[in-house]
Amino acid sequence: MTFPERFSGLPEYAFPRLRTLLDAHAPGGPVVHMSIGEPKHPMPDFVADVVAAHAVEFGRYPPNEGTPELRGAIAAWIERRYGVHTDPDTQIMALNGTREGLFNAGVALIPETVRGARPVVLIPNPFYQVYAIATQAMGAEPVFVPATAETGFLPDFSALPKEILNRTAAAYLCSPSNPQGAVASRDYWAGLIALGEKYDFRIFADECYSEVYRDAPPPGALEVASFGGADPERVVIFHSLSKRSNMPGLRSGFVAGGPESLARIKQLRAYAGAPLPLPLQRVAERAWADEAHVETSRALYREKYALADAIFDGVDGYMSPEAGFFLWLPVDDSEAAALRLWLETGVRVLPGAYLAREVDGVNPGQKYLRVALVAPKDETGAALTAIRRALYD
Repeated sequence: MTFPERFSGLPEYAFPRLRTLLDAHAPGGPVVHMSIGEPKHPMPDFVADVVAAHAVEFGRYPPNEGTPELRGAIAAWIERRYGVHTDPDTQIMALNGTREGLFNAGVALIPETVRGARPVVLIPNPFYQVYAIATQAMGAEPVFVPATAETGFLPDFSALPKEILNRTAAAYLCSPSNPQGAVASRDYWAGLIALGEKYDFRIFADECYSEVYRDAPPPGALEVASFGGADPERVVIFHSLSKRSNMPGLRSGFVAGGPESLARIKQLRAYAGAPLPLPLQRVAERAWADEAHVETSRALYREKYALADAIFDGVDGYMSPEAGFFLWLPVDDSEAAALRLWLETGVRVLPGAYLAREVDGVNPGQKYLRVALVAPKDETGAALTAIRRALYD
């Protein structure tokens, strides 16, 4: 199969679909954007000063893997956050946004065959769309595993038949999950890592929402793998400053894992990557070393969790998120509900069906809306109240 053929027949990306659904109609009130997970909390106050102090470095080519200072700051953060030592020279690489890393990990680490057969990549359903694109880029078979209320909004990979697991090359998992806000416990991670050890597949742990949580910090895949004595190559983790530090435009994240995995990802990056400009790497270095701005932002999200819980109190099927900044609101039909909300209120949300694939006639996002709690508290509260009145009262 040729590379273009692998992408034929893909469903349209979620946000163009949303524009098609809504933009031919006038909004029913002042437009409130709650469809995109773009944080609106203040950036750290040191950003402009750091960029200005290092502006001359826009005149230099940045190192592909990230500066030693940035990789050192990331390694120090991993040790503080998870109690795991990583070698910044062999186990960490800076990313130009974690979407790049999640895609390139698939390209670099998914083999052409597994035990002589077409490889399988396990993907939670609903999911972040880049997981499927990376899988199809490599000609692997995507297996979409439902992450529904029945499974605690996390996929039960262990329930898959052995003939699938025997061909599995990798499993993607997002925790805290997008869109449902579910957190993989230590036991969940340990079970998935044990499954990977048994069937010899890698786990791509998308942990971009790990610092936005209600109570306890979510456990991390690398933490569980390390303390459980797993193969160092078993887990590859991805983190970002977009959500943690309210800097989606910085396009800065990192990938960390075993030396062999990172060597292969770095090799791909050397030929096809786009490293972060040096002044922005200096900002990222400072951000990973600072927790005060993260704690301030987290407190604002906790206020909005409480606000959402009060507004949707009594709504049948409402689930208060453990972490992340999305609500996964139950509706009868996600497209119809999103369109009705736009026509009656001007609030713009994303149909859950656009974040999932239909498998055996069932789309697990069909009866949900994803609502981003990214705006300031007052704006968020007014919009959530409008949603409650339009769809539930």
